[in-house]
Order: sequence, then C-alpha cells, then structure tokens
Amino acid sequence: MITKHPKTTHYLVATIASLAFSTMPQAAGLTKVEAHRVAEVVLESSTAYQSPLIDLKLDAVVTRPDGKQHRIPMFWAGGTHWCLRYSSNVIGTHTFRTECSDTTNKSLHGTRGTVEVSAYHGENPLFRHGPIRVAKDQRHFAHTDGTPFLWLADTWWKGLCKRMTWQGFQKLTADRKAKGFNAVQIVCGPYPDEAMMEPRWENEGGMPYLKKDFSVVNPKYFEFADRRIKHLVNAGIVPVIVGGWGRPQGGGKSTLIQVGLDGYKRHWRNLVARYGAYPTVWMVGGEAKDAYGPWSELASYLKKTDPYQRLTCYHAPGHPRTALKDNSMFDFDMIAIGHDGMDTVNRTFKLMRDSFDASPKRPALCGEACYEGHMQTNFQYIQRHMFWSFILSGAAGHTYGAAGIWHASVEGDPGITPVYDWTTWREGMHYPGSKQLGLGKKLLEQYPWAQFETHPEWVEKGCFAAGIPGRIRVIYLPRRNIYNWKGITVKGLEPDVTYTAFYFDPATGRRFNQGGVVSTQGEYKSPHLPSPQDWVLVLERAQK
Repeated sequence: MITKHPKTTHYLVATIASLAFSTMPQAAGLTKVEAHRVAEVVLESSTAYQSPLIDLKLDAVVTRPDGKQHRIPMFWAGGTHWCLRYSSNVIGTHTFRTECSDTTNKSLHGTRGTVEVSAYHGENPLFRHGPIRVAKDQRHFAHTDGTPFLWLADTWWKGLCKRMTWQGFQKLTADRKAKGFNAVQIVCGPYPDEAMMEPRWENEGGMPYLKKDFSVVNPKYFEFADRRIKHLVNAGIVPVIVGGWGRPQGGGKSTLIQVGLDGYKRHWRNLVARYGAYPTVWMVGGEAKDAYGPWSELASYLKKTDPYQRLTCYHAPGHPRTALKDNSMFDFDMIAIGHDGMDTVNRTFKLMRDSFDASPKRPALCGEACYEGHMQTNFQYIQRHMFWSFILSGAAGHTYGAAGIWHASVEGDPGITPVYDWTTWREGMHYPGSKQLGLGKKLLEQYPWAQFETHPEWVEKGCFAAGIPGRIRVIYLPRRNIYNWKGITVKGLEPDVTYTAFYFDPATGRRFNQGGVVSTQGEYKSPHLPSPQDWVLVLERAQK
C-alpha cells in the first residue's frame, strides 16, 4: 500500500512512499504540489547500504509537460529511505523515472512516478513570482516572472548550530522579515573560525558528518537544518547557502584541502538534492581563493550537478574576478573585504566599481563588510553609508551583518575563538543599523529603482546620485563635520522638467518636504539640512 513517510509529514511538502521489497520496478504514485513549491517523494530501498554516500548514486529523470528533461539528484534520508525533492513553475503533469547506480536494486532503479503541478494562490513572493535570477540588464536581480528583487541580506553564518535554538531562529526570522530583509547568508558545512569537526558545528541532531572526508553523513543533522531552511523560504526569505568556509581553519589547511575535493563534491551533491528545489542561492565557499584549494573545480561541479541552475557566487577575499582565476561559472560578484571602518568601506567601494567595469557584465554587491558592533565598532552610520553609497553607485543590493548574529552568540558562549566580542545574537538583533537599512530599501522600492542609473555628474564630489533623468533623482549626502547644515548643489537639471524635493532621514525614515525645485541655469541649491548628519535628498517629477 501507499503510506506517508513519518519523518516529513510535519512540513509543507507532499510525501509518498513507494511499494518496497519487490523484485520489479515500482510506481511511486501521484504527488500534487503548487508551482514553485516543493514536492517530496520518499522511496524505500530493499537494500541497506553500509556507506550510502559512497556505495550509491540515485537520480530521478523528470520529464516536464513541455517535454524538457532534468536530472534531479536524490539524497539518503536515513535507514533505507531515499528522497526526491522537486519543484517547477510549469503547470501540468511531470513524470519521473529513477536511475540507480545499483541497477539490481529494483526498489530504487526504474521507479516511476508523477508530480502534478498546479497554480500557486498564496502571497509568498518566492512562490508567487518565483526564485531569483539575474535580470536582463545583467546588473540587478529579478524573480522568474521579471519582478525586480532588491537584495537585502543578513549574515547568519552559524545560524544552523544548536546555540541558535529553534525558537530563537523563528524570532530572528520574524524580526528580519518585518524590517524588510529578503535573503539570509547561512553556512551549511565547515564554519569560519572553527577547527574541522569541532563540536560547535552540532545542531539538535548532532554533527553533519561523522568523518572528516564527509563520507558518512548524519541525516538527523540535516532534518533539523531542513526545518530552518524551509522556515526562511516560508517567510519569503531566500536562503543563501554556503557550502563551507575556505580559508585555513584548525590544522593550518583550508577546509577543502582537509576534506578533499571528492568529499566536498559529496557534500554539495547532498545540498543540491536537499535544497536545490527551494528558491536558494549557492555560495560555493567563504573566503575562497586559489591558494586555498580547487574551489573553481568545485564550483564547476556544482553547476553541472544543480538541475535548477540557481544563482551561484563565491565569497571572495579580494577581487571577485581574480581571487579565483577561473570564475566563469559564477552569476554575480560578491565582495567581502573585512571590518575596519571607513577604510574597509572605501576599499570595498573601489573593488565594486572594478567589478562593474569588468567583462562579462554581472551584478555585484557587498557580501560582507563592517559588521555592526564588531569589536565594538562600525555602528549605524557606517551601515547607512555602505548601503546608500553602494546601491546608488550600481550595486544590486547589500548584505548587512551584526555582531552576535553572524556567530550565533549566546551568553557564555560567543561561538568563536578567539573572541571578537561578547555581544549575543539577541543584543545584535536590536542594533539600529538593521532597521535603518530596511527603511532605505522601503524608500527605494517606492520607485522604479531597477531602472536607476548612476549619475555622479549630478552632484558634487563626495555625494552619490542615481535615478532616471526627467523622472526621479535620489542623492546621498554623507555625514560631514558637526555644526554643518549646508545643503548641496544638484546639477544638470532638465529645463523643461519641474521637480519637488524632500529630505529623507536614513536613520528614522522621517521626511522633510522642501517644496518645488527652483533651478538656476540647470542647478538646484538645496536648502539647509534639517540637522547636521547624513541625508538622502529625493527629487521627484512634479505631478501635473
């Protein structure tokens, strides 16, 4: 008979278990699912394998209603259970047939099934509009249906460990969703600042792998990781899954060298099988470069293994076009340059501009810089300056980070050695920068921001400007010395266009209307600032 698999009925997916222990290939039955959501089919093997990751390779070849085929990796779920996770935006009947490296196992090889995909009727943007991809202009991100996606990510590198409880994870997710974050960068593999196989890796299910070469997986770990990844997706937040940290950890060698390329390939196949059907983004490695192992070869393997072709990047400790000599398989550039205040900001800005000028064109953004409160530095003004200066200069979005959160710190255990600071994640959650960046994103989304182009010629040196000529101009005036209320001069105004202006406080979201813009020879001298701080000046075409 057909039965539901007890390990997976607690979540959103439909689950069907096949008829087992037969000498003939079996039918897995019918699974129904809405577009972009995940159907899960569980098969039961007639053979228990001693080393499932080594002994067996299992795929499902799916044929869509339009005739296109995809090869979907399946994963071992413990015991004799193997799972297929599948999603699609193509409405209709999808059929599949399993292919197993052990062709004598008729309960896994040649099994056939059907997934019926219907229209999605909810409000989750990741299901309503689809996973994100590179937009047509090669500078921004968009959902599958073309809806623009302004990347605002938070950094939860160690968010799958047990220091971050399930209750805490839900609380942090709700906070970030309310503030406007739509992506979370999270490591599922070796963590930064930790030795290989360190007990701090554990979640409620234990360690992810039981051997350093990742030949023995612990399904219980991934069951608890599943719950968190699914929770982010259900909240409309894109999981940016990091396969592991690149630079040398305990032992003096990078994790890729310690695990081995074959072990990391097993790891990434497992991640693709588990999470590829979700609207994820892949980050091949953190602080990855040629000196730390064959990361380019691993990235190439990931691209070949992932049937969904999710966006792929790497976290580059330097220029993202040169840290790995072969970076042709990456979809966008992620810059990650440290935490030393405005010096870091300026170096990150230069690398970002270099990325904009590189060929081929790709979206670029800051993926890690100047965590708020890191070693009691980089507080809210630094966060605002990065967000506004980077995005108005052409970045596809921005990634924020806060002390306490990225290392899942709790009272008595900061989760890092050596200790940078003792801020807990609950304290870091309330740092003001996170709310202020959300306010900035909310303002930009009131306009056709994806059509903005950078216009440094509109403003004086030290300011940042972008917009659409004749329609909208958004200008960021960084903080100057105290007691300085002086406005700025906006240049190149169109003689036949009437604008209205307002100052936007990037710290609080308050607006200070300035009325109509009076230009003199194509210039507008903005009024005195409402207070001596950084400000955003917005010029909108006046309604007739």
